[in-house]
Amino acid sequence: MYTTNEFQKLIRESGSFILPGAYDAMTARLIEEIGFNAIYATGAGISNAQLGWADVGLTSLKEVVDIVARMADVTTIPIVVDGDTGFGNAINVMRTVREFERAGVAAIQMEDQVSPKKCGHFNGKDVVSKGEMVGKIKAAVDTRHDENLAIIARTDALAVNGMEDALDRAHAYKEAGADIIFVEAPTTIEQLKQITSSLKGIPQVINLVEGGKTPLISLNEAEEIGFKIMLCANTVLRSAIKGITDSLKILKAEGSQENVYNLICTWEERQSLFKLNQITAWEEKYSENKTLPNR
Repeated sequence: MYTTNEFQKLIRESGSFILPGAYDAMTARLIEEIGFNAIYATGAGISNAQLGWADVGLTSLKEVVDIVARMADVTTIPIVVDGDTGFGNAINVMRTVREFERAGVAAIQMEDQVSPKKCGHFNGKDVVSKGEMVGKIKAAVDTRHDENLAIIARTDALAVNGMEDALDRAHAYKEAGADIIFVEAPTTIEQLKQITSSLKGIPQVINLVEGGKTPLISLNEAEEIGFKIMLCANTVLRSAIKGITDSLKILKAEGSQENVYNLICTWEERQSLFKLNQITAWEEKYSENKTLPNR
């Protein structure tokens, strides 16, 4: 089963869907176990969790590829990867697409920020020319082996140059071959409606960051306004930070694990998530002591 086909079905089907962010194989598996239809390999989350630094363009292509490949190895649903700026110019984008496609992703998101980029909800961003980004999108489309591999074009121009330029870029990126458009960091409901009405008929992403620049709305509201994908890129990461912090504080203050039980999963839940029963079954199947059938 090709997850690229599955992702294309999600885009074509009626109704909108939530795309939660994962930053490693464990969180990717949890997203699938809970019942979501796709996974977002979050660049910010990977930078935070793997490097311990803010999302300011410090991760390399190979670091992200390695993590995404691990996600794909333990899940069966489509993975959308945050490809940042494509990790360079149009020639770098060609390598980026090949690497991510081999890793097993269903969609690649790229943005028009100047490299090194910043989180879309940080101040101080800048963007490359529209023409440079158009070239990157064309390079991505021409390079992909599977035509169902979706290219998501994100523009950060709204915060830099205003709505007119952001929408102009969005249309240009769609014309260049992008399958999905992502106008980053609108700040009001009115801007959200302006974006979807201007790009009517094009699948669009809304990025909802708790405490970020875009007002938080529900999935039903996002669908009503006209967004196909409701991206919740770092809800998982931030809940993990909170849970780990709370557990560590209790452990430090009390010198005991007695009062952390309501903050942690059970032993059984942990082993179930990480498929201990499956591993045990494989051990039994391939044990050297297993009796071989008569021939």
